[in-house]
Amino acid sequence: MSDNTNEKMATTSADSAGSARTDTPPPGIVGEEVKPLGKPWMYKRLKLGPVTLPAYASPEFQIVFVAFVCFLCPGMFNAVNGLGAAGLVSAHDINNANTALYSTFASVGFFAGSIANRIGLRLTLGFGGFGYTLYIASILSYNHNQNTGFLYFAAALLGICAGLLWTAQGAIMMSYPPEQSKGRYIAVFWMIFNLGAVIGGLVPLGENIHSKSNSVNDGTYIAFIVLMAAGFILAGFLCNPLLVQRSDGSRIILMKHPTWKSEIFGLFETLRSDWYILFLFPMFFASNWFYTYHFQDVNLAKFNIRTRALNSVLYYISQIIGAWVFGFGLDTTYFRRSTRAKMAVGSLFVLTFVIWGGGYAFQKQYNRAEVSADGYVKLDWTDSGYIGPMFLFMFYGFYDSVWQTTSYWLMGSLTNNGRKLANFTGFYKGIQSAGAVISPVLDSNYVAYMTQFAVNWGMLAGSLVVAAPVIWLKVQDTVNIEEDLKFTDETLADVAPPSAIVGAEGMMSEKVASGVVH
Repeated sequence: MSDNTNEKMATTSADSAGSARTDTPPPGIVGEEVKPLGKPWMYKRLKLGPVTLPAYASPEFQIVFVAFVCFLCPGMFNAVNGLGAAGLVSAHDINNANTALYSTFASVGFFAGSIANRIGLRLTLGFGGFGYTLYIASILSYNHNQNTGFLYFAAALLGICAGLLWTAQGAIMMSYPPEQSKGRYIAVFWMIFNLGAVIGGLVPLGENIHSKSNSVNDGTYIAFIVLMAAGFILAGFLCNPLLVQRSDGSRIILMKHPTWKSEIFGLFETLRSDWYILFLFPMFFASNWFYTYHFQDVNLAKFNIRTRALNSVLYYISQIIGAWVFGFGLDTTYFRRSTRAKMAVGSLFVLTFVIWGGGYAFQKQYNRAEVSADGYVKLDWTDSGYIGPMFLFMFYGFYDSVWQTTSYWLMGSLTNNGRKLANFTGFYKGIQSAGAVISPVLDSNYVAYMTQFAVNWGMLAGSLVVAAPVIWLKVQDTVNIEEDLKFTDETLADVAPPSAIVGAEGMMSEKVASGVVH
């Protein structure tokens, strides 16, 4: 996972005066090579009154940076999607667009790790941001002229872009943190990302707070287009991962000299050497399947537009809470990592039956024929029966973030190798999107709500059973750094810190001793 040398984010060496400064780490000599080093300002912390911001080329800054790109692009997409039918009256064409989106997402996503490793993370992330802006523009156009061709084209292009963006995001989120801090890094990302959906959800809520209609106005879509365009531009300022340095001086494990051949073969090499990842594929497949049910068959089916907007905000607030609880909990020092992995999956299994059990009780109260009938009045937040469904929808959001956070953490616990994690992320997003292709098709063909609910519930529970052997047998308390280096052209001297002193990050830094990351 290496950015090309023509990415001119920074020079690869510092002058002697800069190297002598304490806030600019000196280059480490590896044979006759010098570790790539950015300009001095990249390694300086910025103090703003009582607040000290991390250095630009630090893992903390870069992960927060990526979180804000996702805040503005997929975060705003989630806000629109959370309205049900993207804020339109009918879900039919939006379901077809989602099928096109996730078809290309699945196709590109599975191989996106190889693309990211070859062309670099900044270009991968930047190109990924473009599709979101065009997609919302196509919905705005559709709202006036019902141009399904433009809608479907934009959705298909977004699938390609999203596959690249999410692969770059996942590789950064799982490979930049030290081993013992991956849960909290994932949590911080997921909280900021979903804050985008919360704030984005406030836009249609404010625009439509006095409306009891079933679709949003043009101003809502225009606001989203502007915000997504800002995220697309922001992505171009990501730091070259070769220059990222943890506070203890350690570097990200990646490929220094990738080629198309090495990265295509590397994808299949990952499947051969880490074959057990196949046992996580059902868990990946289920992880986006339930969105169609949540947004089209619950939120759209039961609630009017202003209540759908409120539900969307509450859904993503609950995601923030879920990410915080599980992300930081997964890094607790009270239990060994192998024990925490088993506890996390056990907790997911319990939540699957508690939350979806409540969903079953709610789903028994309505069906497709009832909500499609002429004269059916959708639920408003002022109605007496709103509170129960509101909390159910919030728990659905909580469950989503817990599932995603745990999935990322489990992948990150299997390796610290950035190149391999890019492939893991590609598998995750590709398989995940393959599931998301099928779910809208079922809804477009008017499959009964209860049938769709049952498929979701069974798939989620069953995938945890299939994943259990990997979690029990493969998640170790630490990964030997020499094992991580087998999949790259780097050496221990390229990535190890210059000393075994823990940096200023405390828990957000590493020690290397005897070839083992602690």
